[in-house]
Amino acid sequence: MTARTVFFLSDGTGITAEAFGNAILAQFDIAVRRVRLPFVDTPDKAHQALRQINHVCETEGQRPLVFSTLVDREVLEVIRTGCHGMLMDTFATFVQPLEQELGVKSLHRVGRFADVSQSREYHDRIEAINFSLAHDDGQSDRDLQSADVILVGVSRSGKTPTSLYLAMQHGLKAANYPLIPEDFERRQLPPALLAWRHKLFGLSINPQRLAEIRSERRPGSRYASLENCRMEVSEAEAMMRRSGIRWLSTTTKSIEEIATTILQELHPQRLGY
Repeated sequence: MTARTVFFLSDGTGITAEAFGNAILAQFDIAVRRVRLPFVDTPDKAHQALRQINHVCETEGQRPLVFSTLVDREVLEVIRTGCHGMLMDTFATFVQPLEQELGVKSLHRVGRFADVSQSREYHDRIEAINFSLAHDDGQSDRDLQSADVILVGVSRSGKTPTSLYLAMQHGLKAANYPLIPEDFERRQLPPALLAWRHKLFGLSINPQRLAEIRSERRPGSRYASLENCRMEVSEAEAMMRRSGIRWLSTTTKSIEEIATTILQELHPQRLGY
């Protein structure tokens, strides 16, 4: 089957349209080609977007899918009247019924990030990102008392992307520490972490998968060998059990699933809004 082109159309960043569209598309076993069209906030830009969408329809011989979170009525009307694709107006689907149910008109505010830079939450999130970058891969053990969570596990088990996701999406100050040969020899956690045991969360991974990941970076090395990966994972999991640290295997889990599990275990209040 040829890939179906999907447009994510927004007068803001397009992140909401893309997140919603991808969640829907995940229910279908089809190949897709994704195109994000952000900042379509004037009729002129809407006409430009239309030309791109309709050109795809003509050249591919099938209607592209168009997920829209356009708010401006004038801009949206341009798309509605001229779009040759299958238009899914996500805001109209949900906002209009809510207006009727709540008995009030929506703000029709363009872009969910319109005034976010002035909020305390935004500044806290930036601070959390800076903290996570400074405490990535055991770079620093300073100010760990400020950490919301400290991830620990073997090298390449997913600590860095999970730390950054927790910082960017949930505003958590997340440090991460790799377990290294010296830790396995001592069969103990890194000394710098012992005082913060209540903040620790462990990440593990299937040794076979770990060897594959490491081989992409350092092929043929002992670091990437299956034998070494088996030893490190076994020792790391035993170390976590002895220390009473909660942990999970990242082998088949997405970053979102890993982060949500950590939040449920350590900071369930962050799952609320």
